[in-house]
Amino acid sequence: MIRKIITSLIVLVLFSNCKTVPITGRKTINFVSDERVPPTSFAQYKGFLREHELSKDATKTNEIKEVGARISKAVDRFMRAHDMTKEANSYRWEFNLVEDKTINAWCMPGGKVVFYTGILPIAKNKDGIAAIMGHEVAHAFAKHGQERMSTGMIQQYGGVATQIFTGTQIKDPKKAQMFNMLYGVGSQLGMLKFSRTHEQEADRLGLIFMLMAGYNGSEAAEVWVRMSQRPGANQAPPEILSTHPSNVSRINDLKAYLPKAKVLAKKFNAESTK
Repeated sequence: MIRKIITSLIVLVLFSNCKTVPITGRKTINFVSDERVPPTSFAQYKGFLREHELSKDATKTNEIKEVGARISKAVDRFMRAHDMTKEANSYRWEFNLVEDKTINAWCMPGGKVVFYTGILPIAKNKDGIAAIMGHEVAHAFAKHGQERMSTGMIQQYGGVATQIFTGTQIKDPKKAQMFNMLYGVGSQLGMLKFSRTHEQEADRLGLIFMLMAGYNGSEAAEVWVRMSQRPGANQAPPEILSTHPSNVSRINDLKAYLPKAKVLAKKFNAESTK
């Protein structure tokens, strides 16, 4: 009897916290309050910037900021045109380039973005930067980090959850590392940090966002062509054993999805100008 009651309560909680990712329509479970995550995210971001050297390359830094501004405006337009004004208002967009050879980029909840100089050769040009920017912003837009926490990590990382709910910087190194892992900060390859479902969703949403911002969507697949050509890329495990899609799968999916993404981008841009 007790087991049935507990099971019923769990099911009730799951259904009451079931949400839908805009555009893709995928159903998710998210227990983490949208109002609680950004304060901790912003505090962690400030701490990260204090500990890392910003790039002195003014040209590349300006490119990151310019592309970021255009992508974020596209996302903002979409949200305001689709009854997501409160969420749009919660973002505090910021874009920085740090001096680090790691192939990495990430976006924390609330719009705090970092590119590492090590990923710039993979980006190659502004359209490539837009593809990576769109992908990372899409992770935040779809709340993949919160979903990961909600679907199993909140129990393991209770201390992290507590500090998220209190909106404070996570000072304990181990807890900070857990938070960073949830949101992809500091991973060896930032764009390969989530599950296959999340990665494909971020690829597709990011493609739509970069098109809305006026960038060349065909470059998204080319980013992954260059990613596959980096040293050591062929040493990755078979896709069936991996938590992320193979480079070939991503390239093929982005090329196949491009026509639909163009239609959606045009539609969303038209809706946002009404």
